[in-house]
Amino acid sequence: MPEPVQQWWARRQFSRGAAVPYEVGAFRSGWAAYPELIRQYHPELNHGVALSQVPLAADVLLCWECAVGHRFAATPTEQRERPGRVRRRSAWCPECSALARPQPVVLGEARAIPARPRKPAPAVCTKTPDLPKGTAFLSACAPKPASAAEEKLRAALTARLVFTGEVNAIKVTRPFFRHTEVWPDILLPELRIAVEYDTVGRHGLEHVGRREETDRRKDRAVRSAGWEVVRVRTGKLEPLGPYDLQLASVGTRGVALLIDRLREIRGALMVDAYLR
Repeated sequence: MPEPVQQWWARRQFSRGAAVPYEVGAFRSGWAAYPELIRQYHPELNHGVALSQVPLAADVLLCWECAVGHRFAATPTEQRERPGRVRRRSAWCPECSALARPQPVVLGEARAIPARPRKPAPAVCTKTPDLPKGTAFLSACAPKPASAAEEKLRAALTARLVFTGEVNAIKVTRPFFRHTEVWPDILLPELRIAVEYDTVGRHGLEHVGRREETDRRKDRAVRSAGWEVVRVRTGKLEPLGPYDLQLASVGTRGVALLIDRLREIRGALMVDAYLR
């Protein structure tokens, strides 16, 4: 049975009748074939006994330290018989070998999957002015109107209603795509109502699928700021909110229906006060 190096050394001193049973360098030629073990062995960890004083077949527990810093006890025979003598340094350390060894997959056994490191959140735009939540303002980041139909609807509302037209954004608290502001198509600040004009686009892919989820998120942001949203949905797009309108196109009748919807939200007395 292997014994600690101090006990083994004392027993060899007694059996050989000498204070130094094996001179330094006595087994240097044998250990020369294991350069990694020479690097892992430290006499100060083994009561001052040098590696060249230990026979290669000695049944003694020695202390070793790998390049990573793991310390472990093993006999010379165990160290010399470990796999990977030339392939990699980690094979000479049992702890490193266990970490490097592929783990077997057992069908039906639940195993933890390492989580991927999270990417840092993108920085929030600093161009948004420091305003109270729900304030309408003119944003430098807002995109230009996307369609001629949207401009036509804006002109039709301007002809029927008096409202501040020099604003294009609403201040919100939670970031919406890196901005603490949202950009509805048309803002009616006096009524605190945002109007969105939605079409399916030239290829029939606008405001559907993932874009529809973005529209819903945008509506939640607007409502959380104390505003209401009316979406004019064309091209068989289904309503997303309680006040949305389904129209084939925006004409005189469509504008009248939209104004009626504004009355439904804010009351006829308030809306009619801004009629031209």
